[in-house]
Amino acid sequence: MSSCSDSRRLFVAGTDTGVGKTAVCLLLMHYFLSKGLNPFYLKPFQTGVQSPGDPDGDASFIYRHIDQLKAKDPSESSPYCFPQPKAPLPAAKSAGVSIDMKKIETIVEEKKQTYSPLIVEGAGGLLVPITDDLLCVDLIGRMQAETILVARAGLGTINHTLLSVESLVGRGLKPAMIVFVDCSPDRMPRQLITENMQAVEAFSGIRVCGVIDRIADFSQVDPKHLLLFDQALTECS
Repeated sequence: MSSCSDSRRLFVAGTDTGVGKTAVCLLLMHYFLSKGLNPFYLKPFQTGVQSPGDPDGDASFIYRHIDQLKAKDPSESSPYCFPQPKAPLPAAKSAGVSIDMKKIETIVEEKKQTYSPLIVEGAGGLLVPITDDLLCVDLIGRMQAETILVARAGLGTINHTLLSVESLVGRGLKPAMIVFVDCSPDRMPRQLITENMQAVEAFSGIRVCGVIDRIADFSQVDPKHLLLFDQALTECS
């Protein structure tokens, strides 16, 4: 990317669905707020929920756990919301809606005038279809965003993460960093996680900045989770 200032756009992408992208976005919101900045969370496409205010929705989750957002309407962060739990393209078709990328680009341009940085959360994995001719990964280049790649900490993550990195790098979108999330019901063995981190770093050449363990209270997060972002996000600021 040509710029690494705090007016940048950060695109939080996942190696799959359910890997912890929204939790990472929430931590990023807490992180930038703790630095005295004014970040904005954008989830362009939510599926599997009835409305942006749905308690199970990602935008609603973010707004519930950020004091500055609790009195605000999460629909501001969720322009497209579809009931069917599918990829955005088939979910939109099921709802009889056509996704207009110009609408998303207009929102991004408007929000960057007031907020800094913009934190954009992708839908599912990188190769999830958004429109008839756009995949989720294509949004990153269109938004001129840096990528934070979120991956599971446990078994299978080496393959999924390296494939995702290959997809990004092949499009000239080398991730700024990789974050592991331990989202398993039982905490993964630390040795396995360490081996996964080492393998991903060795074969991708990209830092795995750390592991986010289970968080009991998302409103009052442990500073250790925020420190994961410190070096990676300040190196290029």
